Amino acid sequence: MGEENKAAIPPKYDLNAKWDACLDLGVRRFVYSSFAGAFTGLLLFRSPVTRWASVAFGAGVGIGSAYSECSHKFDGSPPKLTPNISDAPLSKAGDE
Repeated sequence: MGEENKAAIPPKYDLNAKWDACLDLGVRRFVYSSFAGAFTGLLLFRSPVTRWASVAFGAGVGIGSAYSECSHKFDGSPPKLTPNISDAPLSKAGDE
């Protein structure tokens, strides 16, 4: 009986699947971007402090991008990237 209810939930409303996907995405992006930060730190920096800072920056970028994508999955629509444009016509330099 539990299997019948599970199959009846549309993917849009299946929170378990969304949480699984977001957890997977978060862990994967955290690890990959930490490795990228470590590799970049090894190539560019000599001090251990700056190398660790590079790793931390990469981890932060990975967590931030995963958070952004997961919030889009839960909200359903991406944010509008167009700027707010007023309906007023533009004035020309000669019209003043």
